[in-house]
Amino acid sequence: MSRLTVWNDTDPSAPALDTTDLAEITAELAALGARFARWELQDLPDDPTQDDVLEAYRSEVDDVIAKEGYTLVDVLRLDPSQDDYDEKAPAARQKFLQEHQHDDDEDRFFAAGSGIFYLHANGKVHAVFCEAGDLISVPADTTHWFDMGTSPAYVSVRFFHDEDGWVGDFTGSDISSRFPTYDQIAATPVGG
Repeated sequence: MSRLTVWNDTDPSAPALDTTDLAEITAELAALGARFARWELQDLPDDPTQDDVLEAYRSEVDDVIAKEGYTLVDVLRLDPSQDDYDEKAPAARQKFLQEHQHDDDEDRFFAAGSGIFYLHANGKVHAVFCEAGDLISVPADTTHWFDMGTSPAYVSVRFFHDEDGWVGDFTGSDISSRFPTYDQIAATPVGG
């Protein structure tokens, strides 16, 4: 279930907001310049390729490209059945867990699985728990981090304006270590 938890950036102990209401999530993120939407889930094969995922969501992907002017679209898949999963998953998690920003918007669609984008803006941390069907766009220059959990399993479509793809400018802050992780948030009921 999509979820937004918001804390003061100096107090991770007491959320100011914890909601699963899509209208409230969308409005809160829009105030930061972030977009959030839900797409109807499409059937994917058990071991989907990039082409399988992009073809299943062709209309929606083409719409985002047309509206936002993206020039590169790819699919990132992490699944325990992958041969290199035990190497790839922990390294990817550590990289994305560090607070960073991009010169470009960061648009992600979750075709399967889930992850949390933490947006650090206006003195608050906004943890957006995204699940299959969710599209999020983090505005350029917004400090944030991403947690996929200790056992990541997801398929996401990534959109870029630059052929270099994902390029992060890390802040060096340890703020991500002070807030609840994916595993902690996933295990806590809303309002709990």
